[in-house]
This record gives sequence, C-alpha cells and structure tokens, in this order.
Amino acid sequence: MDREFLIDLFAQFGPVTIRRMFSGFGISADGTNFALALRSGLYFRADDETIPRFEAEGSKPFQYQTRAKTVTVGSYWELPARLFDDSEELAIWARAALAAAQRAASKKRPKAAKKTVATSVANKKLVNKAARKTGRRVGKAQRAHRS
Repeated sequence: MDREFLIDLFAQFGPVTIRRMFSGFGISADGTNFALALRSGLYFRADDETIPRFEAEGSKPFQYQTRAKTVTVGSYWELPARLFDDSEELAIWARAALAAAQRAASKKRPKAAKKTVATSVANKKLVNKAARKTGRRVGKAQRAHRS
C-alpha cells in the first residue's frame, strides 16, 4: 500500500496523517494513531468494545515473527478485505478504531516529569542547606571529608 492509496481509502473518513513506520505507515487523526498499513495488511486499533466485530468477520490480530517466537499484538486487528471496496463502511470502522485508540490513550497514566540537571542541583543544594542547619552531613563527598 502506498501513501496515495491510503489517502484515497480514508477520503470518506476525513483527513488523516500518514507517517512512515516500520515496514509501512502509521495512520492517525487528531494526533491519535489508529491504524497501521504494513506489507501484511491494514490493521485498525481495537479494544474490548470493537474486537467482537473483527472476530465476527474472521479477522485476526496483528502478528509478527521474531527469531524465537510469534508475537501477537491484540490491540491491532486486520481490516476485513471486503471493506476495501466499501468506503462508507470503512469510514465507520475507522471511526470506531479512532475511538478505541482514544479510549486506550485516556487509560494511560500521564508520564512523570523528567528531572532536569538544574532540578537535581537545586534539590541537592536545598538538602545540603538543611543539613548544615541541623549539623548533619550528607552525601559521599561529605562522608569522605569526615574520615
């Protein structure tokens, strides 16, 4: 599948962003990735609400081989082949996939803010200042200084 084919395929759905990913493309809308177009097919994001529709169509979850095993990615399921010829129904499935991706994103915990070097230095200064006030020594350098 090439980029132009995917743009045409999702025309009924609405504007999508298509980015190179792995051996194909990642497809997103509103900043949320909801589909993968790979050599092996087109896969839509799925969850407990949408997986029964894929199963009813005989679709399978995305799988890939490593040297040691076959890995199954249960959150992406192959789009039924019949939908390639039905742009209206494909748009309905794409909206459901986008909704599944948005539900998954809302369940993720926000990432903790990374400590910057400046924050670490500032925290160390505060700890050392508090230690001087109480007369306690802290840190490796101070322990080495003591001996």
